[in-house]
Amino acid sequence: MIAMMIDTSVHAVFWDFGGVILTSPFEAFNHYELANGLPRDFIRSVNATDSDTNAWARLERNDITPAEFDEVFAHESSRRGHRVSGADVLSLLSGDVRPEMIVALDRVIAAGLITACLTNNVVSDDRSGPAHPLVTEVMAKFDHVIESSKVGVRKPETRFYDIACELAGVRPEQCVFLDDLGINLKPARAMGMRTIKVVSADEAIDDLAAALNLDLR
Repeated sequence: MIAMMIDTSVHAVFWDFGGVILTSPFEAFNHYELANGLPRDFIRSVNATDSDTNAWARLERNDITPAEFDEVFAHESSRRGHRVSGADVLSLLSGDVRPEMIVALDRVIAAGLITACLTNNVVSDDRSGPAHPLVTEVMAKFDHVIESSKVGVRKPETRFYDIACELAGVRPEQCVFLDDLGINLKPARAMGMRTIKVVSADEAIDDLAAALNLDLR
């Protein structure tokens, strides 16, 4: 019954991880800023400066190690008026799994659509410990996982989306892509993907349900 309802022009759903499947790390950033007397969204402002070449971009492409990121981010943040160690930033990245998104993901899988996780991530050092078992379980649900730290490019670089489509065996116009950052959605939309900006989980699930003509709850 699910398969009969679905929009057959869509073959794949691509999901960002942090901020979509997981709660946004931006919430943790804001809590840290409040606790440490920093301006709200200060960490994001550092990450947005020279966004293709800064410490954050280089770490997500695995061009520098977490230890190097610790020092370089501290230098970059100091230049903007407040010293924040990169190690502190990395400690804030783990979020909570959104159960309603897992239900939606499971229904997309049950409908026979290809699924892929498109994530800008970093290589953990030994101090980070193993991934949470629930995160590992969720990642195993996807047909494909494309990680910036492994492929050497990152969202919003067009090559990242090309790799995702190649692995999934689909054309961009056959995909719906969910991400919480508009800068990551813009090139995907230009390539032909249908895009959904995730502001809240409930709204995003409703938008995806409408795009697929599929009950996701």
